Amino acid sequence: MSAGPDVVSGTRVHPSAIIDPTAQLGEGVEIGPWAFIGPQCTVGDGTRIAARATLERNVRLGQRVTIGVGAVLGGDPQDLKFRGEETWVEVGDDTTVREYATINRGTAHSVTTSVGRHCFLMSYVHLAHDCHLGDHIIISNGTQLAGHVTVEDRAIISGLCAVHQFARIGRHSFIGGCSRVSQDVPPFVRAVGNPIKLFGLNSVGLQRSGFDEPVVRELKKAYRLCFRSDLNLSQGIERARAELDIIPDVQHFLDFIEASQRGVGF
Repeated sequence: MSAGPDVVSGTRVHPSAIIDPTAQLGEGVEIGPWAFIGPQCTVGDGTRIAARATLERNVRLGQRVTIGVGAVLGGDPQDLKFRGEETWVEVGDDTTVREYATINRGTAHSVTTSVGRHCFLMSYVHLAHDCHLGDHIIISNGTQLAGHVTVEDRAIISGLCAVHQFARIGRHSFIGGCSRVSQDVPPFVRAVGNPIKLFGLNSVGLQRSGFDEPVVRELKKAYRLCFRSDLNLSQGIERARAELDIIPDVQHFLDFIEASQRGVGF
């Protein structure tokens, strides 16, 4: 094992682990048997890396991150346009990546594949190149995100879902299991199916997140005008802007839909 000068006191590294000399390990880091920490990797204070986990190269982990058995972070992008440019994976504080999950580095398109703070990625989740996840996101077992997917804060994606490249998933949304997400999923909604369809607001999730009733009421009105009225989508957005109290969450809901390049599921 080559630990290098950047391993500080209080760090526990199993003798069988392999640590590249360019890696930087913070205080209180634990690295399990046969783990591999590759070139230009940074592991924040209090982070735990389990047995046989791999940080291939160019990975930045925040503080108190947990990496499960056999997980692989920092692998080359699975993109034929990739030409070996220097790209990265970044994972925020207090995030958990469970066993056998994989997170590929970015490409020249955005340079980084990023995961925010307090996220929970369960077993066998895959994040392809240039995915960008916000904070407090849960992705369940076996779900696969293609390249360039954006997931906003506090979204929940159930197990065995497949998300198309360049799709966007809005904040506080909930996607049911085994769904094929080929279009954008607006904020605050429930969605499920193959292809994906919308099933009203994520009322339970909004309640658990402490949304006030007046906010939920305005979001429901906006949802009905856009997706459950005789108006087309553009007319629904126009009517909502004219008739509703455009509080920040309603504004975000409407702006997200208007900005969609892939369309949204109905």
